[in-house]
Amino acid sequence: MSSPVERFRELLRIPTVSHVDPARVDVGAFDAFHEGLESLYPRLHAALEREVVSGHALLYRWRGASDAEPLVLMAHMDVVPVVAEEWQHPPFAAEITGTGADAMIHARGAIDDKGALVAIVEAVEGLLADGVTPAHDVYLAFGHDEEIGGTGAQAIVDVLHARGVRPSLVIDEGGAVVRGAVPGVSAPTAMIGVAERGILSLALTVPERGGHASTPPAMPATARLARAIDRLRRRPFPRRLASPVRAMLATAAPHASGALRPVLRRLDGFGPLLARVLSRLGPELNAMVRTTAVVTELSGSDGQNVLATHARATVDIRLLTGDTVDSAVAHVRRAVADPSVEIEVLRGNDPSAVSPWRGDAWRRVARAVHATLGDDVVPLPYLQLGASDSRWFTRISDAVYRFAPFTLSADERAALHSHDERIGVDTWLRGIEFYRAVILDR
Repeated sequence: MSSPVERFRELLRIPTVSHVDPARVDVGAFDAFHEGLESLYPRLHAALEREVVSGHALLYRWRGASDAEPLVLMAHMDVVPVVAEEWQHPPFAAEITGTGADAMIHARGAIDDKGALVAIVEAVEGLLADGVTPAHDVYLAFGHDEEIGGTGAQAIVDVLHARGVRPSLVIDEGGAVVRGAVPGVSAPTAMIGVAERGILSLALTVPERGGHASTPPAMPATARLARAIDRLRRRPFPRRLASPVRAMLATAAPHASGALRPVLRRLDGFGPLLARVLSRLGPELNAMVRTTAVVTELSGSDGQNVLATHARATVDIRLLTGDTVDSAVAHVRRAVADPSVEIEVLRGNDPSAVSPWRGDAWRRVARAVHATLGDDVVPLPYLQLGASDSRWFTRISDAVYRFAPFTLSADERAALHSHDERIGVDTWLRGIEFYRAVILDR
């Protein structure tokens, strides 16, 4: 029988790549992934009820002694596209380098997010082999299109909501065990997302009559658009400590050293100053203390000597807890300050609800962290900067947490959605133990 690592590698080799254009999606890869799960985890598929939702999303139910207060463990099977030439190792070969504690698995999806998905099914398969029946129902919710919006996860939530299922705890991908996440804190920290920022995409468009580039107007559409972009850059959203960030800093305070410790203990007095300092300590910390906006796409004329009839920019905005789609649009209008620039909302959703960083559900996650990832690891609530499928589950649960049970270096985190994604073999195996501990802790 194959080992957990070999089963993991087999599933990593299946290129379940998401594309915004449905015509580019290899549906057969997702079918193969389903088949791989079924063949590699026979106990799970014999004991759990399985449904295919919204095409390729998977929902499993492991019936426990009680159907009250169920647990939901989430992950997604899709991965982002690759540029194979940029990788040191083939992105879908799942090659292993190094030995012992230095062994690493190189593959797209090793962390985001097949690492969590396969660790979850390994935990369930192992518990079934041990004859375990959970105290409460356990649901496994695996989306198939998280990277392009998460319609699969939304459909799963619709199914559970229609059945009156209200989970007592939901765990999805998110933070990891890291060092240096909070200035002044040297201990490793388990960054457990209690909320995530909202997403807003805007189009800034300047219409123009067009014509020959040899006779441009005084303020062509491209120049007006460039001015609008620069005004938005010069007028960023205000800095502040949102509730999840305050919770992170307050929880970290007893573990801080030096001059920062008294500052973290007095957030009411030092909050504005701390927000200003954090905004200057790098992109991640800046994104924790303000709504961010950046232009990601630009378009104008199709010809080198033709004036643009429409100059257009797409603005990606990530909303801090407390901001809304409407308040962000109003800020952009004030910053641009030009009625000739049309502003259109392409898509948007407000920030997620905030889950508690105290209480039974939080303590259950924290106990699993300490039991399997290290007694010295400090569980910290934090604001997740990117979006995940978990945001849809706040509709049916008050305790939704975003945490992948892996200890990751800065370089390993930087490889997400980039080339050379990888995870340590021992790191991944410890993740299986985390999910076992969460399931058994009732």
